[in-house]
Amino acid sequence: MDVALKKNQSFRLSVALIDRLKQLAKLQNRSLNNYVETLLLDAAYHVPNADTIAAMKEAESGVLRNEPAIDLSSIQAMEKSMGL
Repeated sequence: MDVALKKNQSFRLSVALIDRLKQLAKLQNRSLNNYVETLLLDAAYHVPNADTIAAMKEAESGVLRNEPAIDLSSIQAMEKSMGL
């Protein structure tokens, strides 16, 4: 049975971010370490497939809503383009 090697690493994060991560981990009945590791694995290795990329481009274009395109360059830009 293969065992994943792990290494301790220290990061400096804001207290508010750590508190929020702890809340989110608790909602999923996970340890903070497991929750953060899962988020990082998803961010590091998740590559959308061709269908997902096509759907994202279609949604971004606005063709489905007969409205202007949604700007997905950042959260703030997206909210602004959606009128939020």
